[in-house]
Amino acid sequence: MSSSHSGLPQPLSARRGKPLSGHVKLPGDKSISHRAMIFGLLSVGETMVEGLLEGDDVLRTAAACRALGATIERLGEGHWRVRGVGIGGLRSPDEILDFGNAGTGSRLMMGVVGGHDITATFDGDASLRKRPMRRILDPLVEMGVQVISQAEGGRCPITIKGAADPLPITYSTPVASAQIKSAILLAGLNSPGRTTVIETEATRDHTEKMLTYFGATVKVAPEGHDGRRIELEGRPELKPRPIMVPRDPSSAAFPMVAALIVPGSDILIEGVMMNPLRTGLLTTLLEMGASIEIVNPRYEGGEDVADLRVRASNLKGVDVPAPRAPSMIDEYPVLAVAASFATGETRMRGLNELRVKESDRLQAVADGLAEAGVTYAIEGDDLIVQGMNGAVPGGGGVVATHLDHRIAMSFLVMGMATDKPMTVDDERMIATSFPSFVSLMRGLGADYYA
Repeated sequence: MSSSHSGLPQPLSARRGKPLSGHVKLPGDKSISHRAMIFGLLSVGETMVEGLLEGDDVLRTAAACRALGATIERLGEGHWRVRGVGIGGLRSPDEILDFGNAGTGSRLMMGVVGGHDITATFDGDASLRKRPMRRILDPLVEMGVQVISQAEGGRCPITIKGAADPLPITYSTPVASAQIKSAILLAGLNSPGRTTVIETEATRDHTEKMLTYFGATVKVAPEGHDGRRIELEGRPELKPRPIMVPRDPSSAAFPMVAALIVPGSDILIEGVMMNPLRTGLLTTLLEMGASIEIVNPRYEGGEDVADLRVRASNLKGVDVPAPRAPSMIDEYPVLAVAASFATGETRMRGLNELRVKESDRLQAVADGLAEAGVTYAIEGDDLIVQGMNGAVPGGGGVVATHLDHRIAMSFLVMGMATDKPMTVDDERMIATSFPSFVSLMRGLGADYYA
């Protein structure tokens, strides 16, 4: 598979255009798309997946599942068939598992491999090689996984030998991370006992929901003020189930904020996942005074979904509490854009996790705001954005994306409402999570040009 980052950078600019209008059909949720492939691999039989996100990240996870023994076919757009080999049935891959830019795919798959008596090497692009993996490896080592080799600081490339009988452990996660929790639970699937993960702050719960959906016994209970205790009984027989992938709330963030800041806009975003552990941005925008109407709520594929009608709005600055961060960790860059157009100050608290995303996302956001002439401050792990009090940010800058798809999309959204156009230095990595982003936004009325 070719890297989405090979070749020359492709800058893209956005300038102010007409009001946005139309219906938006987003790609499938990235978190659930990764897990659909993984649970298909770990079930015996045929799992049918509808609405899969066909971005580079998810296709890397699919390739890794193939390398571990699954038979995977694409039947049509978003429509895939996975024939799994079941827990305990995985084989050692012949080649390095190259995850490109996929932090979620690589970390979850470390848990899968860690629960089996096989050896695999994990690698990725320059961005993935910078991301911390010790937080995943530490609990896996407690379960009996051997780290054969690793780059400095526990980074990729990493070779691990999984455990034939993973030890059932009780593990308190040091940071709020669904990826750590999921890796431990996936390794615990092949453990001869009960694996327990304790979170001080609840994180997205797709892994627990899908474990239950595929037939595992999982108990979830409150723990402390904001936390959860998750207990998994090892060695279930997972049964293949059809999966309807809901539409990605992290992708919905971009047209949603664009419609709020481009005067006169009125759009409908269809079928967005409304899992409360993923709707932090929606909650925050409503607090800011956004005109967002939740229409036709319903239940699809194990998740709550709804349509969102979004109209241009006068936003006001708010204080975003730190405990909300896990439910919107990927949406802070585009929230910072919305905050630039608000009246008053927006303070986003507790953003330390943004420093270890695809880029140092906190610094990348700050640098982008500076390019647009927006006043901001970073105090510890807080980002403070001074809204322009009804005026429009000047724009005119070139934003360094650092191979980060969410930085690229956020500042392309910003350029749709600034006085002067905004340019991102490279748009190619947008394909990792949202391949149709540029065409979809143009369809609503965005003026993007190379």
